[in-house]
Order: sequence, then C-alpha cells, then structure tokens
Amino acid sequence: MEPTMNKELPLQHVQPTPSSPKRKWWRKLYTQRHIQTMALLGVVWMIIFNYIPMYGIIIAFKDYDIIRTISEAPWVGFEYFREFLEDDNLMNVIRNTIGISLIKLFIGFPLPIIFALFLNELRSVKFKKFVQTISYLPHFLSWVVLGGILATWLADVGIINNILLWLNIIDQPITYLAEPKYFWTIIITSDLWKELGWSAIIYLAAISSVSPEMYEAATIDGAGRFQKMWYITLPSIKSTISILFILAVSGVLNSNFDQILVLRNSLNDSASNVIDYYVYQTGLLSARYSYSAAIGLIKSVIALILLLIANGITKKLNDTSLF
Repeated sequence: MEPTMNKELPLQHVQPTPSSPKRKWWRKLYTQRHIQTMALLGVVWMIIFNYIPMYGIIIAFKDYDIIRTISEAPWVGFEYFREFLEDDNLMNVIRNTIGISLIKLFIGFPLPIIFALFLNELRSVKFKKFVQTISYLPHFLSWVVLGGILATWLADVGIINNILLWLNIIDQPITYLAEPKYFWTIIITSDLWKELGWSAIIYLAAISSVSPEMYEAATIDGAGRFQKMWYITLPSIKSTISILFILAVSGVLNSNFDQILVLRNSLNDSASNVIDYYVYQTGLLSARYSYSAAIGLIKSVIALILLLIANGITKKLNDTSLF
C-alpha cells in the first residue's frame, strides 16, 4: 500500500467586499462633519433670506396693500407691467440707468485690469504695498461717509472750486451736485476712486499664479515688459477676466443704489433718477408695493437674459463660462 500523502490545498484569498457608494458617502460626510456644518448654516441662511422671500414676487401680479395678506390680494395680471411701460418717467429712468452703467462697464471694467498689470510690474516691494494700501482704503468707507466728503469737496466753497478758481480755470464757483450735467461724471469718477484698488485684487491673485518660467523664457527671447504683459499675463488670466465680465454684464441695470441715494437731490433728479431709486421711491415712499415689485421683476428678467447672452458669447470665444 502506498502511504497516503497529505496534499495541501491552495489557500483561498478572500476578497474584502467593497463598501457601497452610499456607505462611502456617509463616511466622507462624517469625516467632514465640521466643515459640512458650517456650509449647512450658509445654505440655511440662503434659503431663509434668498429663496423663501421669492414667494412675495407674486404681488407684482396682485393689487397688494399692507391691510391685506398676499393671499387675500386680488389678481390683476400684467396691469402694473403695462403701467410701467406706459409711464412718462420710463425713458428718463432707462436712459440714466443704462447710460451710467454702460460707462461704468466700459471704463470701470478694464481699468482694474490695467492697474493690476502695472502694479505687478513694480519692483520695489515697499512702494507696491504702499500703492495697494492707498488704493484699497476707499473701499472700506461706506457711501454715507464718502458722500459727505464729496458733498463738501464739490460745494461752492469746497476744495475743488478753490483749486479751479486759483488756477483761473473757472470765474465763479460751481455747485456741482446741483447741476444735472455734472452728475454722471461725479458718479463714475467717485465709483472708480472707491473701487479701483479693491477690484484689482482678484486680478493680482490670478497674475500671481502665472508660472515664472514663462517670463524667464520670454526674457531670454528678448521680450520687453509690455510684450510679457500682452503675450503672457493677459492670456494667462483671460478666464478670470471672462468670468468677471459675465457678472459685470448681468449687473448692467444695477446703478449702485447707495451711491445714487447719497449724492442725488431734487436739483439733479433728471440725471440721477435710475431704476433702483425709482423702485425705492414708488415702493417705499409712495407705498405702491405691487408696482415696484413689477419693475423689480422686469429688471431681474432682463439681468438673467444678459447673463445668458454674456455667458454664451464668452463660452464661444474662449471656452470659458459660468455654466
């Protein structure tokens, strides 16, 4: 008889059962619970203050007053929309809104880019920080404070008139805020003064991410500073420029209500009556809530259309878009 030999069976490697995607998701959510909690608070805040109030937009289609609730107010359809389109103030309001906003867009949008490009070229770190600090400071002052400063400067006995009289540029003082023809210039100039440095921050951040090797290679090839800015810096930050341009175009109908409210008066009303102030005037001062809601809804719809158009154009031109 042949002796029996113990044959060892090959070991079976047991593969661990993969955890389900749902379990992985919960595990990841638990490990990030502190961050998720902070994010959840922001989402809740947005729902409460941004989305739930959207229910109130239906008063644009109702004859609403403070005596009745929104549900009790009778439906009037598009009556207030038609009333706004037939309003005698419509053309003046649209002219002021679009005029101020387009000038701000064509002047105020490229200037922070140019400012960031030249600021990036400064070699002295101390001087660069000094310029940055000086340009940022006005942003942190409210329009109430800046409006008071401008009103003092632009008064008939203010520093602007004193300088112009001393230089013999004018013969007698001018009350600038009382003259409608000066209002747009004051609004656009003061807005640039306040926001130029702050608007350049995001461009400076984008420029700082450009690879230094590209500049070194351009230097070896004999490129100057302006050539580097044109062929390296600008193409490298074009996606940032595109995104901010889309947002700027969508906000064309926003005329900076705080600034207008502080600097306007009855004497310059023909040049300062923009959509935002007109909504405030009719809605809060005249208690025409449904009418002002209809105007605000028209403005929001137009802003959405402009956003989609700008997003489509930038996506087609340089393949950059919000969505």
